[in-house]
Amino acid sequence: MKLYLVFIGKTTESYLQEGIEQYYKKVKNYITLEEIIVAPIKFGNLSKEELKKKEGERLLEKLDSLGGNFYLLDEKGKKNTSREFAGFFQKKMNEGQKALILVIGGAYGFSEDVYKKAKGKISLSDLTFSHQMVRLFLAEQVYRAFSILNNSPYHHE
Repeated sequence: MKLYLVFIGKTTESYLQEGIEQYYKKVKNYITLEEIIVAPIKFGNLSKEELKKKEGERLLEKLDSLGGNFYLLDEKGKKNTSREFAGFFQKKMNEGQKALILVIGGAYGFSEDVYKKAKGKISLSDLTFSHQMVRLFLAEQVYRAFSILNNSPYHHE
């Protein structure tokens, strides 16, 4: 299975990007991972809803080209323990999925069209984080999930 992590806009903080890259290097021992950056829409005179709609159109175009089911990282999504998150990946692999796509939206979230086409929503916490920080947390949790599945000593209980 190939894992795609799709983000709106680049990670601008170097300390976050360094952390993300560290976890990408580690997780590539277990799974093929590709990060895809979708260019953000310039805010200009657009309302938040117009911005989400335009970003959503751009995002769906990219997601359609990847094929496969996609899941949104969303504060209202399903909460998992790290073991349950690992189980999510195991289930997708057992189902024979060739690609799995996890998506982090822009600063204002997702358009209704993106929500409608998503297979599901996943929450990493009840707390709200910047969309750039969530990228680091997701990278770490993906690595943790695959270390659990491969009986690596990284995860402790």
